[in-house]
Amino acid sequence: MIARAAITKGKGSFSIEEITINKPGPDEVLVELQASGICHTDWDSLSWGKTMIIGHEGAGKVLQTGSAVNHVAPGDSVLLNWAISCGQCFQCTRGNHAICELNSPVAGHNPLDGHARLESSMHEGEGIERSFNIGTLSTHTVVRKEAVFKIDSHIPAASAAIVGCGVMTGYGSVINASNIKAGETAVIIGCGGVGLNVIQGARIAEAGEIIAIDLKPSRLEMAQKFGATQVIQAKPDDHNLEEVHQQVLHYTDGRGADYAFECTGVPALGAAPLLMIRHGGTALQISGIEEEITIDMNLFEWDKTYLNPLYGKCNPQRDFPKIFKLYHQGKLLLDELVTTTYKLDELDRAFEDMLSGKNAKGVILF
Repeated sequence: MIARAAITKGKGSFSIEEITINKPGPDEVLVELQASGICHTDWDSLSWGKTMIIGHEGAGKVLQTGSAVNHVAPGDSVLLNWAISCGQCFQCTRGNHAICELNSPVAGHNPLDGHARLESSMHEGEGIERSFNIGTLSTHTVVRKEAVFKIDSHIPAASAAIVGCGVMTGYGSVINASNIKAGETAVIIGCGGVGLNVIQGARIAEAGEIIAIDLKPSRLEMAQKFGATQVIQAKPDDHNLEEVHQQVLHYTDGRGADYAFECTGVPALGAAPLLMIRHGGTALQISGIEEEITIDMNLFEWDKTYLNPLYGKCNPQRDFPKIFKLYHQGKLLLDELVTTTYKLDELDRAFEDMLSGKNAKGVILF
């Protein structure tokens, strides 16, 4: 089968090219993609120094399954999950499915352990790697069976696709990682796709004040739509958010918030959630900052906790059914998150719109 995919060589650019899709192996599934979300990580992956098919938020339909696959069948609508869970490794047996050792670089495990066979997709005569095991910016993909989750076909593909990263990361960081309780206060720094889903998670958890912070008025308007009770427009020259901090104190009886979530991906703001919380509060860095930063240890006083959860501590069998149930109940907004849809050949424009902050989420429709 001939398919089309967005391929990068890791030097900052991509091209739309033809690939050959082979039949799935015994533990693999061939999926026809219907939608793929666009994420800042996809943009970053263009500079990772290796050739691969990009994209890691996807939904589609099963075309063919291997002999060892029994949880999905051809014709099923499915969500693709980039952080596959084997259920048997050291981390999985401890409930840490998002950091399954098939995906994480630990001793004794190859970084490609989580992938379907590279030969399942061929480019220029060689097997090609797929970003985060799934490479969703492609008309078709072959993935391991663990990466495939059956969903209700009544959910629009664009809405389903974004659950597999941005929604799960934001929602899960509140519900699974923060332990926030009804009436407690939350600060959300950055109101992009992840931040909006933190706001939704806080609303669903019945938080008291939900304080959203962003530079852009348009983002703050979206934040209110998704559940923010207070919004603060940061100034470009308020580099450490000291002025914002004073406003947060105003909304939290001079004490600081119970929880603060950093959702910007800006290294300089890595310590900002510590500034926003009260003594004994919890700061969560969930945007994926991986650069070296300097933190004033005084910010940890007193008894503050700093967490860096991956993917909202996702357990697919537990979390995805909850998310889709909340969607059907009208409590978790998914359709409203999809600001603009694009064709695969419009991926350049989709990236431009994302980087300019135009969209809550942009989605490629195939």
